[in-house]
Amino acid sequence: MESGSILETIGHEIIGVMAPVSICMLLVVLLVYTVYNPSSTAAAATTIRTAANLVYQESPTDSTAQKLEGAILNAVVFVVFMTLVTFLLVLLFYYRFTNFLIYYTRFSVFMIFSAMGSSILISIIQRFNIPVDAVTFYILLFNFTILGTISVFSNGIPIIVKQGNMVVLGIIVAAWFSRLPEWTTWVVLVALALYDLAAVLAPGGPLKLLVELASSRDEELPALVYESRPNVGRNSGARVSSLGLLVAAGVGMSSDNNNNNGAVELQELLRNDDRENGTDIQEREHLVIAVGENGRTNRGEIEEVRDDVGETSPLMERQSHPNDSNYNNSRGAGRVDNDGDTNRVSQGNEREGMEMEEMNSRGIRLGMGDFIFYSVLVGRAAMYDLMTVYACYLAIISGLGCTLILLAVCRHALPALPISISLGVIFYFLTRLLMEPFVVGASTNLIMF
Repeated sequence: MESGSILETIGHEIIGVMAPVSICMLLVVLLVYTVYNPSSTAAAATTIRTAANLVYQESPTDSTAQKLEGAILNAVVFVVFMTLVTFLLVLLFYYRFTNFLIYYTRFSVFMIFSAMGSSILISIIQRFNIPVDAVTFYILLFNFTILGTISVFSNGIPIIVKQGNMVVLGIIVAAWFSRLPEWTTWVVLVALALYDLAAVLAPGGPLKLLVELASSRDEELPALVYESRPNVGRNSGARVSSLGLLVAAGVGMSSDNNNNNGAVELQELLRNDDRENGTDIQEREHLVIAVGENGRTNRGEIEEVRDDVGETSPLMERQSHPNDSNYNNSRGAGRVDNDGDTNRVSQGNEREGMEMEEMNSRGIRLGMGDFIFYSVLVGRAAMYDLMTVYACYLAIISGLGCTLILLAVCRHALPALPISISLGVIFYFLTRLLMEPFVVGASTNLIMF
């Protein structure tokens, strides 16, 4: 059967990811442009010291060579620090210190909402002279912190609330990092894009090892990840529409197998649109995957099984065969023989299908670090001029769209920073050095173009 291309449904995933990224960048730009504007008298006081500028603290009196050299040193130290922390994370996850990683992540989110969030709230209150007493402020901060932390990690929270608090988390961290010195910010962004490229794609890269380890164990990544979870439309192609909804259920131990292997039955539920179209199918198809004690498929195959009872939509588009009536009944279900041969599916196709089903059900997953550093770039651009903000935003969104299309084609984890950050940095300097002087000069001289 010829399957539809995944590119037919990529628009839903792109919108599901680009919308929160755009909201995060917009709010960071507004926050930076109004609160941390370098034209204000307190601009010098907004510079902070973090892991990204431990070695060199930029000063306006330093020369360009000193600023560049210090920014490179800061970037090298920060990337080395990130690499060591990521390898430590992989090591802890490898030895199954999962509870420690979960509690540490929760504590980190709590501190971001409470400490960093309170600092930003105080800056907003001081900037706009909002009358509020200390008791009310701490009550609001306490509720904001607890609600944000619970909604990020709880599964019982509505998905829109969880996604909203993830965006707020990215806004807080991005607004904090936007206060780094200018030269350090740009060099660190370029260094992080190169680090992300190597960590995800290079053999032995820490992020590549972490993703492969989590996939082999079928466990969640011990990290903050934004899930888009798009709703797949009915006209999304044969690949998606024919899969429908699958439910896994154990069918017990096999009594007619020497290895006493268990089995997992994947039954497809009737889709609502099939009911509306009056689909009447007399046979029910489902898949039986023989599963051993170690959770792997027996002989790496899937046997297609039909029951003559029930009514449901087919798992895939059915093809007619002349010898479709050859059944070997076993445990109430017969094996289908097509032209005298058993219809077998290789283990590679099985894994690809399961990965495709998981991607369709969960949508695209984007790390919070991508949210943060996209917003840091446009936040830094907002400190110069809004024209550079527009150029950087379009460059980042274009790069993210290219990355999502590559993700749909490659079907494995890809770094989200390199293309977007590269385009954003290039467009920033081109706009600042070339386009902005041209547009301003043409406007002041009343030249229409």
